[in-house]
Amino acid sequence: MKSSQTRNNTGQRVILQTTIASSITLRGVALHAGTPVTVIVQPAPADFGIVFDRVDLARSGVDTCVRVAVDSLIEANLCTLIGNDCGVTVSTIEHLMAALAGCGIHNALVSIDGPEVPILDGSASPFVTAFMQAGIRRLPAPLRAIRVRRIVEVREGSAFARLEPADHLSIAFEIDFPDRAIGRQHKELCLSNGTFVRELSDSRTFCRQADVDLMHANGLALGGSYANAVVVQGDLVLTPGGMRHADEPVRHKMLDAMGDLAVAGAPILGRYVGHRAGHTLTGRLVRALLSQADSHERVTVSRTAAYFMPGAGVCRVEPDLARAG
Repeated sequence: MKSSQTRNNTGQRVILQTTIASSITLRGVALHAGTPVTVIVQPAPADFGIVFDRVDLARSGVDTCVRVAVDSLIEANLCTLIGNDCGVTVSTIEHLMAALAGCGIHNALVSIDGPEVPILDGSASPFVTAFMQAGIRRLPAPLRAIRVRRIVEVREGSAFARLEPADHLSIAFEIDFPDRAIGRQHKELCLSNGTFVRELSDSRTFCRQADVDLMHANGLALGGSYANAVVVQGDLVLTPGGMRHADEPVRHKMLDAMGDLAVAGAPILGRYVGHRAGHTLTGRLVRALLSQADSHERVTVSRTAAYFMPGAGVCRVEPDLARAG
């Protein structure tokens, strides 16, 4: 079996980057547009990152590729939205990005035939299942991460998102809704060694029935249904079968945060704290972190840190790539 490690120039063993071992295809509907969409996640080389390719615009004469990076981030309240200089955009990427980050997949080309990633069942679980079935391939380049060096925080009213120094990624989140079916929920997890897959990946997006009615009236969430969201009204859960976890809403907010943090373009080593935060605040937090040179450092992930990486030990690994170094 080939090694998942190589050595840096100091002789220290480091962890290698990965990609998906074979392409996977998923089809569904776009949450807001309600239109059919197909997404194909394909292997990519080292240092490629995550890039979306709008194949439906292939004949438009513009650059159809959008790289997942903080410079591509466009503020949006209801989803995570990225775009390129030609005005090409891809929205609702957060569940797919959370699945990639949670499975430890660092490089992939994502072909998509529309402007919005399919909502599927409202969680990251269908993506995770497909990735685990396809397997993960190691690449001949060391993995680098972003280590938080000092506290960075952004606020809007009573809501805030914060990153604190830590040797591994952890997420703490608190939500507070007037509907008794949700109420106040708090949870904190260390996102190491498969915790995302086991604890968060199947938690679905949620909303209040009043919010659904308002979005529909404004031409939004046209693809939303009880099949892809937990809908509540007062103390009732309207979605058949109820919740997958008693605290599924806060777990899903943590899932969203995982996907939004992945816009940094590399794994983050730090403690994320969110209080009533959403996509906008977490995006601003990542932008604030990377815009301040003294707030972070780029580090090569060592063997001792490997256990604490989100995808460690989760996915089937294909050992067929030659050892680096």
